[in-house]
Amino acid sequence: MKFPSLRINGLHLVLLIALILSACNTEKSSEADTVDDIIASIKEKYAPDKRIALFDVESEKNTAGYIIKGKTNLPEALNALEMELESQQITYTDSIEVLPATDLEGEIYGVITNSVANIRSQPSHSSELVTQATLGMPLNVYQKDDNWYQIQTPDKYLGWVDSGGVELMDKTAFDAWQSSEKLIYTKIYGNSYTDSDISSQVVSDLVAGSILSKVSEESSFYRVTYPDGREGFVLKSEAALFQNWKSSLDFSRESLVQTSKSMLGVPYLWGGTSIKGVDCSGFTKTVYFMNGMIIPRDASQQINEGILIDDSKQFDKLIPGDLLFFGRKATDSSRERVVHVGMWIGNNEFIHSSGKVRISSMEKQADNFDEYNYNRYLRTKRILNETDEGLIYLTKSDVF
Repeated sequence: MKFPSLRINGLHLVLLIALILSACNTEKSSEADTVDDIIASIKEKYAPDKRIALFDVESEKNTAGYIIKGKTNLPEALNALEMELESQQITYTDSIEVLPATDLEGEIYGVITNSVANIRSQPSHSSELVTQATLGMPLNVYQKDDNWYQIQTPDKYLGWVDSGGVELMDKTAFDAWQSSEKLIYTKIYGNSYTDSDISSQVVSDLVAGSILSKVSEESSFYRVTYPDGREGFVLKSEAALFQNWKSSLDFSRESLVQTSKSMLGVPYLWGGTSIKGVDCSGFTKTVYFMNGMIIPRDASQQINEGILIDDSKQFDKLIPGDLLFFGRKATDSSRERVVHVGMWIGNNEFIHSSGKVRISSMEKQADNFDEYNYNRYLRTKRILNETDEGLIYLTKSDVF
């Protein structure tokens, strides 16, 4: 009669052990969720936009606690993460690499050395073109992957550039480059030459906004050097000394319109921000750059700058230079989606990159009425002469 009793007690023991193990697993699962929640909250606070901030961090459970691993270019975010983990009394091993990577050996600065460098989402030519950088643009360099470098542009945009498009520098070399006298190429497109003669060999092509270091002046030419040490000659009529150019900037609506119209017909290129091809926000970015302002890269970023002018199609409120944004309005179940931008030029017209750079109208009776964009219009912002964190004035900041 004792045997059934023993079986029942044994069953109770098994159930008790199962309950204990279940409680332990629940506790471990709860702790893991806490760690992941902490990482997510730090990322949301310090790196909500992965286009401009890198915080690629994850946790891995081991017998001693957690391994927190990944990469970031935000030391302050890592510090905040460590403080929060410690406040929660979570045992962890820090395996996060703070960029720039040590194997760059101090060459953590770069300058674009081609007329236009393509910046991609991943270190391969087959990956998405996310933006471009023009000759002379300074960069922060974070890490290397084969012949590719992860970089960040002055507007904080992150991407990968192949080694042929950038000259790496240590601080000494970079400071020397930055302190040299510069010139800016102001013609839409042209070349530099091996001699002070346009019939001599071409050194490279140049695009509007190219920055070179001036060596000397020879007759109707500037003698220049490239970031990678190449030398060439540029016609004075096609360029300007950078300091003189900055002094001449008037930050006027008229100048913006003039620059925008000089790009009519330039083909649409996803990720393009140069005269060789522009997407919609790349076009407005290029127009503003040639007028002394660096503005954010994408339309969904540009819309956050400046002051609101209109959101109800009262186009009489607009002045040339204002940016019009288009997309899908927010609903109860979805967020607003900004997908297009153009620039107002007056006369009920705006200029934008759509297939190519073109002028469209908001006037329903006009031959160039853009019904599609009229129907998806969101609002208009004014950024010219406004002061926001995302707006960089070349007259006030030593970018070059």
